[in-house]
Amino acid sequence: MREFIVEADGGSRGNPGPAGYGSVVLDAATGETLVETYEYLGVTTNNVAEYRGLLAGLRAAHDLDPAARVHVRMDSKLVVEQMSGRWKIKHPDMKPLALEAGRVFPPGQVTYEWIPREQNKRADRLANEAMDTEGSASSVRKPTSGEAGTEAPVDVRAAKADADVRAAKAVAAPGWAPADMGAPATFVLLRHGETPLTPQKRFSGSGGTDPSLSDIGREQAERAAEALARRGTIQHILASPLTRTRQTAAAVAERLGIEVTVEDGLIETDFGAWEGLTFGEVRERYPDDLTKWLADPEAEPTGGGESFAATATRIAATRDKLVAAYAGRTVLLVTHVTPIKTFVRLALGAPPESLFRMELSAASLSAVAYYADGNASVRLLNDTSHLRP
Repeated sequence: MREFIVEADGGSRGNPGPAGYGSVVLDAATGETLVETYEYLGVTTNNVAEYRGLLAGLRAAHDLDPAARVHVRMDSKLVVEQMSGRWKIKHPDMKPLALEAGRVFPPGQVTYEWIPREQNKRADRLANEAMDTEGSASSVRKPTSGEAGTEAPVDVRAAKADADVRAAKAVAAPGWAPADMGAPATFVLLRHGETPLTPQKRFSGSGGTDPSLSDIGREQAERAAEALARRGTIQHILASPLTRTRQTAAAVAERLGIEVTVEDGLIETDFGAWEGLTFGEVRERYPDDLTKWLADPEAEPTGGGESFAATATRIAATRDKLVAAYAGRTVLLVTHVTPIKTFVRLALGAPPESLFRMELSAASLSAVAYYADGNASVRLLNDTSHLRP
């Protein structure tokens, strides 16, 4: 039985924005590239593009040998976990694509593996080529060693059946007159109140001492609860599992009479060996690692912490799960600096370095609304008016 490796990726410049996918089929025994395929998709989201890349790669492998075993490698944690059956698929755009991908091969013939982005460069290159050219899809089967000297057959797929779908998505693209997509899922993002580490500006992530709120932090949580009670719009409360966020959420929940649900995906970044240190102390002890971390979102803090890129992947997956679960609802997410900045960055389609250009005070409020077509609207950032006497 033949074995193939499928590497797939998709991207969207704006999320949603101009999007494309790339897929590569490799011979598992020799590592030889058998098929490369890519397609410009019009305006859609990152996750839809990733699923379309997966589907194209599976179809290309099936064209080569429908009896083959296939091992899929992708840097999309969301797609890998959903297709492996560990995460539920609720988003209306992704569910039909996932079902279609699951039907290409019989159950049990396809396995899935998450890989870091740097190990998925071939599919990423093709996806970016699709977005750069905005051309039609193409699929090129390269000759195997047994076909040396023969002309490689070329199969160009215009994907006309998807034209209407892409046109419909383009109608919902950002602009002055978007389609009416109904009530959005609105996330009100509350950073936790101060801890003893906050005024000292020390790294305090998920790998540290898990400090509680200080007296000032508890007062800030109460003031935030009062402000949210006056607005009267919160319907659900979710909190990171760390103590400071659960304490902040509890103050709001008591005032609103709403139960708190702990959501692990909202946890703060793990800062590794930098936990509890000031920026100056990190610069003195780990200058090279700090320089890399400031320049490269893939770089991890010293000691195996979580990179900003990994945090973004986690937050994007959490966002998609919650948008599907709370469509048309207003949800309070009590979380931390990096997750909140990442929610905002992804909604704006801003580059990773924008994380360093946002101010986010303790117990501040921000808000992002997500619509059914995948569009997002940042409605508030770092509001601290409720903390003033």
